[in-house]
Amino acid sequence: MTTEMIMVDEVPFPPQITTTKPLSLLGHGITDIEIHFLQIKFTAIGVYLEPEVVGHLQQWKGKPGNVLAEDDNFFEALINAPVEKFLRVVVIKEIKGSQYGVQLESAVRDRLAADDKYEEEEEEALEKVVEFFQSKYFKKDSVITYHFPANSATAEIAFTTEGKEEAKIKVENANVVEMIKKWYLGGTRGVSATTISSLANTLSAELCK
Repeated sequence: MTTEMIMVDEVPFPPQITTTKPLSLLGHGITDIEIHFLQIKFTAIGVYLEPEVVGHLQQWKGKPGNVLAEDDNFFEALINAPVEKFLRVVVIKEIKGSQYGVQLESAVRDRLAADDKYEEEEEEALEKVVEFFQSKYFKKDSVITYHFPANSATAEIAFTTEGKEEAKIKVENANVVEMIKKWYLGGTRGVSATTISSLANTLSAELCK
């Protein structure tokens, strides 16, 4: 088993991580924005999944990656597959945690509102997540992780930056957890098209094995 790092825009990602079991890096990409024709990169993303995830996606066997990347039902099935999921997000361009929190909040809130699931409980759970990021400063190479255990409607978010102890928060509202997954893994509406494309290509190849 090679332990060589996979470089995502000059950011190293391990090909495998172990939570309760080994998870493989099945997709990666970046978040960026274009301002006056300049591409500004914010984060590098690695998506780690149980290799068994392909067992839950058999109906897409034989479809090429570029077709899967456009298929939101495929990503819905991926999000709902009862396997462990882990996202590793590494900061490329430093920003305030509050700026990141606002992005997460509006993306999650919009998705909840569209599905008519934005109630008081969701608002409270989302506020806690935003508060968690509020006091942080995202220096370059800081790491945010999202851990979604298998068969669980919870998520654990952790933040590490140089010289500080890791900070963690648990999200226990199932609707908020689902929409955070959709923010990063939600097919054509995901925050990072490069990550979606990478996941689609890898899973297409895995399904053909």
